[in-house]
Amino acid sequence: MYLDNLKLIGFQADIDSVGDVLAQIDEIKKDGEIIQLLNADAVAGENHITHGVNQAFLAYERGENLAKDIGVEVVLRCSAQRQISKAFKILGLHEGKMNLCAVLINCDDYTDELSSIFTFDESVLMPDEDKLKKIYKIDDLEIKDMSIEEILIDRITRLTVDY
Repeated sequence: MYLDNLKLIGFQADIDSVGDVLAQIDEIKKDGEIIQLLNADAVAGENHITHGVNQAFLAYERGENLAKDIGVEVVLRCSAQRQISKAFKILGLHEGKMNLCAVLINCDDYTDELSSIFTFDESVLMPDEDKLKKIYKIDDLEIKDMSIEEILIDRITRLTVDY
């Protein structure tokens, strides 16, 4: 398993059924490609997701992965969690209106295909510090010395170190 290219795309979504959305995504991608949808409100920036994706692939290379599926491993790492249920509570999809970060790994550019399902909107990838502090339980003392993105990158790294 290798990481060749990575692209993040922002969308607004109104999800009736998470299962139906995942089925539509499976129809778009080809074998070996990964399209992982994340709750964009819990994304602190491109470096946050890039680091999480890199750590997921490194975990697979070392045989230290926490999940059997690389997409689930990406969610675990990006959320800085060890438990799948907690990771999906933070970064997973839910029914109703939500902002999405589509993470395309080793993929063609599927912006057009994804735009036929969701509403393209790059602005949803702009981090909201107040939301992020709440989602990741970051207090003002922690944020004094590092940005929220740096804090999350540190937490992701500690998943590996504390393994």
